[in-house]
Amino acid sequence: MPTSPQLTGLAPVIAPDTRILILGSFPGAASLAAQQYYAHPRNQFWKLVGALIGEDLYSLPYAERLPRLLSHRFGLWDVLAACEREGSLDSAIRKPAANDFDRLHRLCPELETVGFNGQTSGKFAPQFAEHGYRTVVLPSSSPAHMAMTFEQKLDVWRRLLEPR
Repeated sequence: MPTSPQLTGLAPVIAPDTRILILGSFPGAASLAAQQYYAHPRNQFWKLVGALIGEDLYSLPYAERLPRLLSHRFGLWDVLAACEREGSLDSAIRKPAANDFDRLHRLCPELETVGFNGQTSGKFAPQFAEHGYRTVVLPSSSPAHMAMTFEQKLDVWRRLLEPR
């Protein structure tokens, strides 16, 4: 059986004043090709976060989305640093290697809440809760997860903004 290529994820989008960090599982093929988080045009991530912060992030060029995200004290990363995978589905991930999250306390001393974009990344929630972070497992923004409407997803994503 041929092996899948070893893939490397994207760098974190964080700042020292990041208060809310959203972790995906691992970038999909479109995101890796573009070297941009949530680059697939049907992924609802930028619309969901835009609704949370009251800005239309989706219509902005990618280079303008990240500073806007950071200005609202949101950060972005993935639970996996690398893996083998054909295609974009989490179910196809093989040989996962987690990111080094031990450095978060140092890099983001104001971090309070960690949101997990989907069930795959949500498996890491207990590990973050043990370190004192409030955790929220979110319905996936992926186009592969259409069991919920945008409004239903947004209702759950709003839990990221609840006070600690």
